[in-house]
Amino acid sequence: MATKRTTKTKTSAPVTLPKVLTGIAGLDEITGGGLPKGRPTLICGEAGAGKTLFAMEFIVHGAMQFNEPGVFVAFEEKAEELTANVRSFGYDLNKLVAAKKLRVDHVHIERSEIEETGEYDLDGLFIRLGYAIDSIKAKRVVLDTIENLFSGLSNQAIIRAELRRLFEWLKDRGVTVIITGEKGQGTLTRQGLEEYVSDCVIMLDHRVANQISTRRLRIVKYRGSDHGTNEYPFLIDNEGISVLPVTSLTLANRVSSQRVSTGIPSLDEMLGGKGFFKGSSILVSGTAGTGKTSMASYFAYESCRRGEKCIYFAFEESPEQIMRNMKSINVNLEPCVKDGMLIFHASRPSLHGLEMHLLVIYKMIKKYKPKTIILDPITNLVSVGTVSELKSMLVRLIDFLQREQITVLFTALTLNTNVNEQTDEGVSSLVDAWLTVRDIEFNGERNRGLYIMKSRGMKHSNQVREFVISDHGLELVEVFLGPDGVLTGSAREAHQLLEATDDALKTFALGRKDREIARKSLMLEAQIGNLRSEFDSVKEELNKLYMEEELKKEVRKNNLEKITTLRRGGKTNSGSSTTKK
Repeated sequence: MATKRTTKTKTSAPVTLPKVLTGIAGLDEITGGGLPKGRPTLICGEAGAGKTLFAMEFIVHGAMQFNEPGVFVAFEEKAEELTANVRSFGYDLNKLVAAKKLRVDHVHIERSEIEETGEYDLDGLFIRLGYAIDSIKAKRVVLDTIENLFSGLSNQAIIRAELRRLFEWLKDRGVTVIITGEKGQGTLTRQGLEEYVSDCVIMLDHRVANQISTRRLRIVKYRGSDHGTNEYPFLIDNEGISVLPVTSLTLANRVSSQRVSTGIPSLDEMLGGKGFFKGSSILVSGTAGTGKTSMASYFAYESCRRGEKCIYFAFEESPEQIMRNMKSINVNLEPCVKDGMLIFHASRPSLHGLEMHLLVIYKMIKKYKPKTIILDPITNLVSVGTVSELKSMLVRLIDFLQREQITVLFTALTLNTNVNEQTDEGVSSLVDAWLTVRDIEFNGERNRGLYIMKSRGMKHSNQVREFVISDHGLELVEVFLGPDGVLTGSAREAHQLLEATDDALKTFALGRKDREIARKSLMLEAQIGNLRSEFDSVKEELNKLYMEEELKKEVRKNNLEKITTLRRGGKTNSGSSTTKK
């Protein structure tokens, strides 16, 4: 039986579509490298959506950053008007024209001169456009806006045929093209045809909800390339267009085990003596007047002391007001601002929509590259969106900051005193650490108590500490348990005084006992001395008697020997004479 031979086919690496960078902040990241090279891209949207500015930035950035000259063909605005309009963004079109990196051409279309005949074509435009491309060897072309080319036509067959011919002609020239088009009724463009013959379609939207404007960008299609499919907020400011590419991020961020101080030594002790993890997210919640801004300012000041930049986003107070108020608790933020280590960005939440606030934060982080940011308070942002929208915005912000290893501290205002209900900010489950400051009313006083609701990945205290704000700064002190519960403020101080009094009395009583013991010791030592003297006397007396007895024995012995000698007629030691014979 013959065996069937199987052949393995080698899988070749996917061929990536050639692209050109736009230079528009965030857009190249969403598109995976820019717009399709040598192909037409349609930019569509309503009036005021930013189509012309988008196209102009594509041309200007190409000439200035990527050495790709461009041709801008305008069917509505004259060259002088375009030059004046983009000068506010810092673009000098006249300088680029003089350097032969840019050519701006205004083509006037008169509707009354266009006849609906089968002989209508765009040959005249091709000749004019071809000359402009060849004159500066352009690599990029913009047609703004395409509706004016067909404004006098209603024959869809002619429009479709001419559109296809225009797009094929541009592809043959090998230039990367942006064509702008106005949004139609129920279609992306007025003709409803341009989106089908374009290789890439980008939709710009400018919407207003609750008197708050928001700009959104969406890539409708991109032939031959993967791309982001969500709606992305974009901002038009004095630097041009910026797109926020953080609509969806995966949970694959790296983490750090390095710790950063809170600026409050006693709070660091509650966090294992080291503070928070670097790159973590911290939430400080509490009712009005509990010191949330003070804690945030301490954290920002400590970051500057470490030589790390910090951006403080204030939604309630002006920078001058914050710096003045912090001086009252012995924190001077002015040197940090002058050194460029602390950057304030203060605005009312109603200045932008939530997505625009997120984009502003993103732009400032990319510009200043801080290690710490403060958002004070995030609950004010609810005025420009719902709680769910705010949570969605903060989720994306936290993911982005974790990816960039930036430590963020949020403050949130709570409108109740029940700890279990303090979730108005909507991110308590998302942050890495959550501190709560609550009012403690006792004995006719209002004091503050701080405790750590959670702190992921580290040992932390479960005790309530009294949070004291004074002209010396912030401090967490031990609370005391009395018969009626936790003692704070003057009750705590009275309890401390009482304990100090008890300690003094105990010390005095111990001193008396020590002195009594010393006296007793002296008395016993005196008695022992007397007994020792008596013992020595008795001992001496006994020794005396013993020596006398010994002496008597010696004398008796000597006397006995003398008597014995005398009886035997011997001489004695007394020298008596002997008898002569």
